[in-house]
Amino acid sequence: MTDGEDIIRFEDLHKAFGPKVVFDGLELGIHPRETLTVIGGSGTGKSVLLKSLIGLIHPDQGRIFFKGQDITHYSEQQFLDVRRQVAYVFQGSALFDSLSVGENIAYPLREHFPAMGRAELAERVARTLRLVNLPGIEAMRPADLSGGMKKRVGLARAIATEPEVILWDEPTTGLDPISTRVIEELILRMQSELGCTSIVVTHDMPSAFYVSDRIALLAQRRIVQVGTVEEIQASRVKEVRAFLDARKPRPVAQGAAG
Repeated sequence: MTDGEDIIRFEDLHKAFGPKVVFDGLELGIHPRETLTVIGGSGTGKSVLLKSLIGLIHPDQGRIFFKGQDITHYSEQQFLDVRRQVAYVFQGSALFDSLSVGENIAYPLREHFPAMGRAELAERVARTLRLVNLPGIEAMRPADLSGGMKKRVGLARAIATEPEVILWDEPTTGLDPISTRVIEELILRMQSELGCTSIVVTHDMPSAFYVSDRIALLAQRRIVQVGTVEEIQASRVKEVRAFLDARKPRPVAQGAAG
């Protein structure tokens, strides 16, 4: 990478699943160490975009660049190194119920760093749990955790490999307001303390406005606008305006309280 170069870039991306066209010439660049949030309606392809970056879905046309390298046609073996540097925090946390918290976090470390000794492995697990404010819970099982704790353990597992990029797929969905704020603060902390670049996919506009350096709206099979929080809030682009207006709180109907 050279100075000023995007760490990730999607160029002229096209993707269809049968007759359903998801992307039709999508263009998007992500700056190093920024938090960029992708918003858009259900089924517009936000999660498809994330999965394309790590080779779980392959575009029909176009190119994907990571750190200046064209990774579009990487083999499964080549994508292993990309996946070590790009962590995915799944919407449902995706923890292994049969494993303890510590074993869940250690799993990617064993996959990517097979030579890592037992003591170093335990220290790395403990350190990542401290980073997400859950020290000392290695022996607990996922079934014993609240929804917010599962999200944080999922994050701990994602950052255990010390990635440069974190992909957040609907990180606050289903959480209460207190747990939501904890996750929001962790997104900011990953940027400030670890220097990570984050791509967040969400419908939660208060969270998007709180954590983002920039926001991109995906609609009509492309990115229709990218801008700062202030630029998006003041946007006159019709798709942006329609999306934001649809998420404003509805007024309470007269007599509803009685």
